[in-house]
Amino acid sequence: MHEMGIAMEIVKISRDSIPPHMTDARVERVNVRIGKLSAVVPQSLRFCFEMAVKDTPLDGAELAIEEVPVVAQCRDCHHSWTITGPAFFCEKCKSGKVDLLSGQELDIVSIELE
Repeated sequence: MHEMGIAMEIVKISRDSIPPHMTDARVERVNVRIGKLSAVVPQSLRFCFEMAVKDTPLDGAELAIEEVPVVAQCRDCHHSWTITGPAFFCEKCKSGKVDLLSGQELDIVSIELE
């Protein structure tokens, strides 16, 4: 389960983001963006995050996950669309020259302190 490693890294980054002069600060919420193609299962990440925050300044913090859809764009006709199933061709012109615009993200967007 690689979600545990990701959760532990989120905790580390969040802890390191607390300014040194705020010794009693606690993290209230961590906002992340996860693309549908990132191979991260949001429910598993939430479960692992809850385990990883125990006895840290993040204990009790919420992990808010924004799921990012897979969006593609055709290099030939420049049509963009959200992919909901297997897609190897442009839905408009049927070209096979397709670029992914989103869906692979795994980003910490913000960390909210108490």
